[in-house]
Amino acid sequence: MKCKRLNEVIELLQPEWQKEPDLNLLQFLQKLADEAGFKGPLVDLSDDILIYHLKMRSSAKDAAIPGLQKDYEEDFKTALLKARGVIKE
Repeated sequence: MKCKRLNEVIELLQPEWQKEPDLNLLQFLQKLADEAGFKGPLVDLSDDILIYHLKMRSSAKDAAIPGLQKDYEEDFKTALLKARGVIKE
């Protein structure tokens, strides 16, 4: 499992870091943490924060978070009926 997450971080990190070649890795990670709103020490930055921020970094501000779009319902009534099992998918 850790190997898959490492590969995902590297795959997402490489193209973004290439856009800012003047920064070393720690400077770039700090920049990503700041952009994501992470205020703690860099050592506490989770891979989840890093992965989701890298996925969302170049997307529109109102874009859905990856993994949540599949559960998105525009109509609240429909969402509620699906959650209660009245409407089957």
